[in-house]
Amino acid sequence: MRTFAKLALMVLLAANAAGCGYTLAGRGSFLPSYIKVIGIPEFANNTPFFEVEQLFSDKVRSELIGRGKYSVVPRDTGVDAVVKGTIVSLSLAPANFNQQQQATRYVILIQTSIQFIDLKTNKVLWENQRMTFREEYDLPPETQAGDPAAFFGQSSNAMQRVATDFARTVISAILEAF
Repeated sequence: MRTFAKLALMVLLAANAAGCGYTLAGRGSFLPSYIKVIGIPEFANNTPFFEVEQLFSDKVRSELIGRGKYSVVPRDTGVDAVVKGTIVSLSLAPANFNQQQQATRYVILIQTSIQFIDLKTNKVLWENQRMTFREEYDLPPETQAGDPAAFFGQSSNAMQRVATDFARTVISAILEAF
């Protein structure tokens, strides 16, 4: 019994010393240690949709702030690294119709281009020139006959969801080297 206890203790100590290298998702970072301040200026907007760049920029800032490790500012000067983004395209299209041929479901499709640049080395650490996100939403049945308030209310909620998903994906890719 004593030999078994010694063997079990040695295995436990060896496993603990070796470490597995895993960390909790969203907590790791593969960025250089000198990056402390990250700038996220307003994204460019190549679409006819008003203020979409503000929403996406703000969501990315909030997501990075939520990770708690970096100071985040809305500019590209006086920082160690910068996230630059462009909202390349945004489309809103009907996806489903009722018996009266009125749209009951819409699809938002957004394409972006993002870069994360180390300003000390002037090197792009991560980029994705064609990030695409999609969100669908239904109009409430009682308002499908063309109520603009319902349409824009649901559209706004869907845009918030797609911007949140976008921000989580971008920050995870930057910090976790995916």
